[in-house]
Formats: sequence, C-alpha cells, structure tokens
Amino acid sequence: MNILGISCYYHDAAAALLQNGDLIAAAEEERFSRRKHDSGFPDLAIDFCLKQAGITREQIDYVVFYEKPLLKFERLLKTSLATYPLSQKVFRESMVNSFNEKLWVKDRLMDKLGVPEQKILFVEHHLSHAASAFFCSPYEEAAILTVDGVGEWTTASLGVGKAQWGKDAIASPHRSNGEFTQSEIELFGEIRFPHSLGLLYSAFTAFLGFEVNEGEYKVMGMAPYGRPTRVDDVYKLLQVGEDGGFQLNMDYFTFHRSTSQTFSSKFVGLFGPPRRSEYEFYTETTNPKRDVANWDNGTAAMNQQYADIAASIQRVTEEILLKMANHAYKRTGLKKLCFAGGVALNSVANGRVLRETPFEDIYIQPAAGDSGGAIGAALYAYHVILGKPRKFVMEHAYWGQSYNPDEIQKAIEETGRKLERIDDPEKRAERMVEDMKSGKVIGLLQGRFELGPRALGNRSILADPRHAEMKEIVNRKIKYREPFRPFAPAILEERASEFYEDLEHPEKYYPLRFMLMVYKAKEAKRDKIQAVTHEGGTGRIQTVRHEWNPLYHRAIELFGQATGVPVLLNTSFNLRGEPIVNTPANALNTFSKSHIDTLYMDQFVVRKESR
Repeated sequence: MNILGISCYYHDAAAALLQNGDLIAAAEEERFSRRKHDSGFPDLAIDFCLKQAGITREQIDYVVFYEKPLLKFERLLKTSLATYPLSQKVFRESMVNSFNEKLWVKDRLMDKLGVPEQKILFVEHHLSHAASAFFCSPYEEAAILTVDGVGEWTTASLGVGKAQWGKDAIASPHRSNGEFTQSEIELFGEIRFPHSLGLLYSAFTAFLGFEVNEGEYKVMGMAPYGRPTRVDDVYKLLQVGEDGGFQLNMDYFTFHRSTSQTFSSKFVGLFGPPRRSEYEFYTETTNPKRDVANWDNGTAAMNQQYADIAASIQRVTEEILLKMANHAYKRTGLKKLCFAGGVALNSVANGRVLRETPFEDIYIQPAAGDSGGAIGAALYAYHVILGKPRKFVMEHAYWGQSYNPDEIQKAIEETGRKLERIDDPEKRAERMVEDMKSGKVIGLLQGRFELGPRALGNRSILADPRHAEMKEIVNRKIKYREPFRPFAPAILEERASEFYEDLEHPEKYYPLRFMLMVYKAKEAKRDKIQAVTHEGGTGRIQTVRHEWNPLYHRAIELFGQATGVPVLLNTSFNLRGEPIVNTPANALNTFSKSHIDTLYMDQFVVRKESR
C-alpha cells in the first residue's frame, strides 16, 4: 500500500511516501526549488518521493493532507471579522489566498496526482504533528505534546498515543510481545488561537530584527549573550497557569489582524524600539576584542538590551514548556513523551524538559515543524484510519535524494575543476581528518540528504572544533552570518558522556541524534572544544552512531584518535539565506562562493586550487 503525505500552503512544504507502513522517502520542497521555506505545492518533492519508491502516480493508494482547509478558513474568517476594520488587509489577502488555492486542496490533489476523491484524506494539523512524533517513535504508549504557531484553531495540544507492534516489527526493549491492538491518538487538551506560544516567540523574533519562521534560531542563539532581566515584562504579555495553559494579552500583539506586523505600539512602549535588521549585532560579550569596524559603545549597549530581551523570552518559553510537560506527566502518568510542532525545535527547552521533568524518555523527530506534518498525516492514515499495525521507527534523518558517481563526476567536470577519486571509505575518512587537523574547512555531500532543518553529516560543513577562531572563520568567511550564531558539536555517541554533563546513557535519547537538545559541556572539557561551546558553556549536540553514518562516524573517530577530541564542528552546508544543498551542483556552487577549502562528495574530492 502506497500512501503519500503532503504539507504545504503555510511554510516548509514537504512530501512523504509510505509503503506498507515503512517510510521510503521524505523531503522539503525547498531542497529542490531552492526557495527557502518554500510553501507552495510540493510538486518536486512529490516527484522525488515517487521516484525513490519506484512507483507512478497511478500506484498511489491514498493521498493525505496534513490539515483541514475548511477549519483553517473558518478561523481566518472569524478572526478577521472579529477584528474588522483593523483586519481588512488580512481579510482581503486571506480570502484571495483561500479562494485561489487553499480551499481547493482536494481538487488540486485530484488534478495533480490523478487520485480519485475517495482516496484523498485530511488529518487535523495537530493530529498530524502528534502522529509524526508518536508513530516515528519506538514507544507503545506515550504522552504527546504538540506546540506551534497555529494549525486550524489549535496552537498546543496534550494527549496520549497507544499502539502495540505488528508481528513483523523488529524486537526492541520498547516493544512487547503482545498481539497488535488498534492504534490510537487521543488529544484531550488544547490551547486555541490567538493564544499561541509559537506566535509569542515569533513576535519577539520580529522585534529583534529577524524574519518570522526563519529567525527563531537566531533568537535562541542570541539569548545566552543576554541576561533574563526582562522576564517580568514578558509575563505582562500573558497569564500562565500551573498546568502551562496561558492566555495572551492581545493588546500587545497585531498578528491576528495584520499581514506585516506581529506586535503593537503597546509592545514597543514596554520593550522600546525594535532592532533594525540591517544593523550589525555586536556586544562586549559577542565581540570581547571589539573587532568590529566602526565600533560604537552606544550601539553595543543597545544590542546588549536586545540580547537581554532574547534571554528573557527564551527563559519564559522554557518555563511554560516545563509546566506543560509536568502537567502532561500528571495527566497521563506515563514516563515517555513525544513532542512535536515548531516549538519542539527549541533545543534548549528540550534539554530542560528531559532533565527537569519526571519523563525518562522523550522522542522528537527531526522535522518537528510543518514539514514533518506530511509524515504524520500519512502515518495517522495508515495506523488509525486504516487500522494497520506498526513496524516503523525513525532511527535516522536520511530520507532525501542521493546521487550516483556518474552524476557527481559529471557535475564536477562541468565546472572545470580537477577531481580526485577515493573509493576506499577508510582513506576518505583519513583524508578528511588530515584536512581538518591542518585547519581546513570541508564540505561533505554523501548519500541521501537529511529531513528537517539540521544537517547531520550528509550535507554538512565540518571543521576542527578545538580553537575559538574556527567559529569566527566559519561564521564570517563561509556562512556569512551573525558572529553570535553557534555551531553543533558532532560527537561519537559512545563518547558523549565524557564531554557533556548529565549524559550517562546518550544512546537512549533520540533527540540527541537529531541535534535537538542542548547540554552543558563539562568544565574540564570546554577548552578542548572552544569552537562548538556556546556562551554559557553549552552545545547543541549531535550524537553519531556507526550504523547510521559509517563515514561520518569514522572521521570523528579518527579525529579523536589523532587529537584526543572525538568531536567535529558541524553546520549545515549552505550559505546564509539559502536552503541546505541538495545536488552536487548545489554543493559545487556553495563551494565556489565560500571559503570552504575542500569538498568531499561520496568518492570524489575537489580542492579550491584544483582547476
């Protein structure tokens, strides 16, 4: 049975293909279209999924959309009418968009894919989120928490997932030997629009000069350079209960009635003028050497205030999520938690949830935001609507497209660059380590690209993590991005507990392999990994296991043997403002525009001087 899941028309459009309950392919449209956060219909991602599965459109049994368009239209209509005439621009644009495409999803699917009406299914947005976490997890029963900006009406939900495994499922400590029972997800608590933790965080993202649905990571990266001195002011914007339920004071916000502004003049009256995005961000903490052209003490002091605001909204977000998670435990009594929605990409908060609540295990899949809804919708249809048994667990994130040697070689030759072919993976790993030990920065393209916003060793930029200067080199000369942005420590899973606190059994925690949790580096180890230790001594860890990625694991292992540090600096293989690379041509283009020294693409090696 072939089930195609689709998410689109908001941001991060994606497609996913299940065959008999196994995930075969999943990818965001942006990787093919090269438009970051592409929200359009995912034609290219769909084509890839079908090709990867070896099927045609005629062989699709069901197409499942990740939300219910009529419910979303109802919310847009009621909200616009309730705030009219202030919302007249929102009303006009919403109606145009809805009547142009968003209300006619079923017709669009029938037209594009040739699937009959009875084979098209719709799953509510937060059920898709819930299913994307629970049915990708190894758990038979778990509490479920979903938190994002907004779906149809829901902005956060609480529930439980239950399902035993089918007879052909692989044995695991998480699985019983009982007979399969009907899978179910029950969401029994929710918060509704306009009260939204995701939209609250996005309002601060815009206030701090970053793009909504893109710059939230930047706020999280800026926060450690500030002090949470404005927490009390942030709490003036909302009322929060002990169960994590909350209500926003809408006098401070305009996202419910404006297409261009998320916060009101009252918000500005409380926090001061917004940061202008075109201004460079620097403070005494981010640039202790004052190595910024035309350094200005007044600007640095103002930027420090913005960093303090970032620290404050981050702190409040963490506190609310901790309350939500504690309440989820009290309501369910379960020791396992599945977490999804865009807010589940807040890796600092995720680490605190695991360390500071009674939950013993937590599962977050790598595309926790809207793109993962395509997988969740397909899995919900297969297991709940169609009643099929479970057998799949998302153990890794490598669900995108790969390229054969002929394709890679042709792409290199078209650039006129010289190439070296190294077929032996051991020699490739050794060469990678030689480059990084000598101070070179390398680009790595291998196998299938990653699902979600994190590069996890198949589309990565890698470097020596030991010296602080490397962080500046990669930020300024390669990524062309803000100097305060952190890099991930990619570490052997079996060695993670040596370098990071509170990680006695890193193999247990799935979010670590997807770079979705932040932990503190041990005090004695911080000098050894300066380039991947963020302000405050933390790192957004990626643990690496040989079975998921042999070359990547071996390179880290060899680097550890040579230096005593089994860690590499890892960041996504892209330039600022661009999607992560997909094709060999994408990689070569990024290589040529940046100061990456060496490019490794499967068997082929290209060096900057080689033309």
